[in-house]
Amino acid sequence: MTRSAVQIEEYVVADRDAGPYAVTAGPDGAVWFTLVHGGRIGRLLPGTPPTSHQLDPGCGPTLITTGPDGALWFTEYRAHRVGRITVDGDVEEFPLPTPQAGPFGIAGGPDGALWFTGTNTDRVGRITVDGEVTEFPLPSTGAFPSAITAGPDGGMWFTMNQANAIGRIGMDGRVTVHPLPTGGAAPVGICAGPDDAVWFVEIAAGQVGRIAPDGVIDEFPLPDRAARPHAITAGGDGKAWFTEWAGNRIGSITPDGVIEVYDLPTPGSEPHGITLGPDGALWTALETGALARITTVQTAG
Repeated sequence: MTRSAVQIEEYVVADRDAGPYAVTAGPDGAVWFTLVHGGRIGRLLPGTPPTSHQLDPGCGPTLITTGPDGALWFTEYRAHRVGRITVDGDVEEFPLPTPQAGPFGIAGGPDGALWFTGTNTDRVGRITVDGEVTEFPLPSTGAFPSAITAGPDGGMWFTMNQANAIGRIGMDGRVTVHPLPTGGAAPVGICAGPDDAVWFVEIAAGQVGRIAPDGVIDEFPLPDRAARPHAITAGGDGKAWFTEWAGNRIGSITPDGVIEVYDLPTPGSEPHGITLGPDGALWTALETGALARITTVQTAG
């Protein structure tokens, strides 16, 4: 009989005050990440020193994703802009039409554009690779739309942190809202799962959720309900992987709800974003100044 275990390596990429926050697989074989407090975009290729590109120090770069144009796209939460950086480090920034938008989540859509959330304005936005922005209002106020992902059904799915719901927006701008069964769950991270569903984490309820294309929702309590799960991504192993910000752990969940959690080696490392890297390993951003690389190994047991 074999069982899964993980091997975790940590790479220091910044000082503790810089705040590695989100991470994504770059088109150049490197891992790219945001430094939310340092106002920088970083790049790490294992075996070489990390590099970073300075932005406006107070802009608050938050989530980051690879765009359809081979560049990295990111939100600037405090500067109310969407940014683009090439693998060579050339930066463009696009102010949003709605003041004080507070953009947070960003993801590529099936239409060749980037879609983002405006936490302060109850809007979901669309930006083309040329920088043309369209915004779509949500049906509820104070929803605080957060992370966003392309779903398996051709729509964009997003968490509504303060509305306690999961939203979907079609390419025509039509929005559907799915309330969560657990009150006050405060969903944040969301991803297209390893199955035909969308998976998300409930930071206030200590649960992982799954929503099918027809809107049916299942919730799976974590062993530690106070772990404050923050981000989630599909792994290459048929599972979804998530971070436990307060629990100092990363975890996995199978499509049928089997959960395993693993301690990070450094106490108090505050894991935030997580992604499947270009090397097939999982990578998570540790707010205290490092990235962690996670690989699964099989052990006898």
